[in-house]
Amino acid sequence: MKTNIISIDGKKGSQVDLPLQFFETYRPDLIKRAVITAQSKARQPYGADPRAGLKTSAHHIARRSCYGSLANRGIARMKRITIGTGSLAGTGRVAPHAIKGRKAHAPKSEKIYAVDINNTERKLAIRSAISATADKEIVSGRGHKVDGITEFPIICEDKLETVTKTQDALKILKSIGLSFDIERSSERKIRAGRGTMRGRNYRIKKGPLVVVANNKGINEAASNIVGVDVIEVKNLNAEILAPGTHAGRLTVWTKSAIEMLEKEKLFM
Repeated sequence: MKTNIISIDGKKGSQVDLPLQFFETYRPDLIKRAVITAQSKARQPYGADPRAGLKTSAHHIARRSCYGSLANRGIARMKRITIGTGSLAGTGRVAPHAIKGRKAHAPKSEKIYAVDINNTERKLAIRSAISATADKEIVSGRGHKVDGITEFPIICEDKLETVTKTQDALKILKSIGLSFDIERSSERKIRAGRGTMRGRNYRIKKGPLVVVANNKGINEAASNIVGVDVIEVKNLNAEILAPGTHAGRLTVWTKSAIEMLEKEKLFM
């Protein structure tokens, strides 16, 4: 199957054969597994201090020889902060059910969050996500604005890789027909909940993805365009092709990236 190559001016030029990766069966279940696996590998372990809730002067009152055993004396056997001399009315500590006591089951930093996936399934998930970029219904169903784009997948000439200025990259992407989607991804919404207090004030939508064979300046040029990501074809993964486990990201391929997929049999 042949697809037209679009110039940086938005005009159709020569044609190129699509590699086998674009004809893989769409498997949203495998794509979701691969994305969750990638996210779990990047998760940073966290946990409470092993001494949390124990850094107190509280002790078991039975240690004091003047009281002896607390059995059958109607006194709770809880570690307490001693008040004055000989008082048993101190506030309880250490026990999970006590006020200002330790947490019963605090998170442990040694817990393993990583989830594994077979290498064969991971490659199949990437191929499936690649094929989803060539389906207009899947792309539009993900929320991308595809008005004015008549042919999928979108393949651009190699001059796109050499662009070094943001204004030039933005002009090229708009000439290809991505202006509506770039406007969509530039909209910000205030995040709900406590995330607004922790440096995550806004939710930013994912915009177009540019896949190149070699980064010759396009990465720096597109870094200031909100929602647009650039990646080399050899570094493709399921997470960047299907953010949030939802496949069908609006993707622009360069001619060299398509040829590299075919020549090096990537993800096969």
